[in-house]
Amino acid sequence: MKCFNSRSKIMLGKGGNIMSSQQRFKQQLNFLAEIDSLKEIYRKTKLNTGDRFENDAEHSWELAMMAVVLQEYAEEELDLSRVIKMLLIHDLVEIDAGDTFVYDEEAVQDQEEREQAAAERIFGLLPSDQEQELRTLWYEFEEEQTAEARFALALDRMQPIIHNFYNQGGTWQEFSINREQVEEKNKKIDFGSSQLWKFTQEILDTAQKQGYLD
Repeated sequence: MKCFNSRSKIMLGKGGNIMSSQQRFKQQLNFLAEIDSLKEIYRKTKLNTGDRFENDAEHSWELAMMAVVLQEYAEEELDLSRVIKMLLIHDLVEIDAGDTFVYDEEAVQDQEEREQAAAERIFGLLPSDQEQELRTLWYEFEEEQTAEARFALALDRMQPIIHNFYNQGGTWQEFSINREQVEEKNKKIDFGSSQLWKFTQEILDTAQKQGYLD
């Protein structure tokens, strides 16, 4: 790329090796090209219309928007930009590992192992500084120890419930999921936001009254 030839910056790459800006940009482009595959990973949650299953890219975008709109319900003061970054990258590992349906007890057994290997490969496509930043954020989300991670997880768990309500019980009915299962698998919403957990309970109450959920 000629525009970089005469004024290339020199940086440290992986292992402390010298990296030119052309090399860095190439790594970044390779990563961005790779994560386009997220659009092809389909979840077990349907759109609000019920027309089709949503893909991971749509899911991640919607979660980022939820963080912007619903941040006032967080239990603690948040670094919103950190929450948004977590939500945008949290499912990138599913490019390799696939989507693991939270109610599939067999599939969750090796989920951590599959996703750890995927994180190594996918984040490893980036220049070392960005690899470290995104891997750290991904681990933070997985470990659920910070206010940002807990709020991000609360949104991640609440979003499918909202979809299933609007599409009149789509996934719940298709996979014979009852309220007890929904509450058990999603009770971590309460750790990130007691107010959102209260709203979730109200949504589930209405869903049962409407016959969307057993």
